[in-house]
Amino acid sequence: MAEGQEKQTLHGNFIAYAKFGDHKSTGKTITSKNFDKWLKESKVQDGKRIKSTDTDIAFTKVLGKKPKGTKAIEFKDLEICLEEIAGHISKTEAKKKDVPEEDLKKDLMEEMKTKLIDCKQPGLKGTTSAQKSNVVDRLTDTSKYTGSHKERFDESGKGRGIEGRANRPSDGGYVTGYKNKDTFEKKATSPR
Repeated sequence: MAEGQEKQTLHGNFIAYAKFGDHKSTGKTITSKNFDKWLKESKVQDGKRIKSTDTDIAFTKVLGKKPKGTKAIEFKDLEICLEEIAGHISKTEAKKKDVPEEDLKKDLMEEMKTKLIDCKQPGLKGTTSAQKSNVVDRLTDTSKYTGSHKERFDESGKGRGIEGRANRPSDGGYVTGYKNKDTFEKKATSPR
């Protein structure tokens, strides 16, 4: 074990995945979505031997024993949920391999627990990151804007806010489009 790195535990990983993506969560209960994420990232749920359907059924069975409206399980229910999954998988594999179901269930439980403990902290795998490309640069270059869009930005490219979007009436006393604005005083006072 590397220095400064503490040993991961099943309960520690449970809390980490229970809190993932939910800022209100205390880590005491885990939702089906986060439970599936944990199983996928730990490679317990591989899509071949253990499928998401199997884990969802087990999760729902455990929830069925809880009060109506409960949508998450506690750490003490994790063991029951893993037993449900192992029981279902061992039942089908025992028939194929002609071995005792209890032995397979016990081995599968240990394998799942080991994988869940060894799993790293939850992360954002497979998320889309922002790409920097010429197209984005070209589309967001305000110096190339024309027409009414050009009026929405000042010379530095900073937005003008409402002044750039709305036609505000001027209080100058002149009609829109009048070319000789502020020339009346000059004409009236100039000698003829």
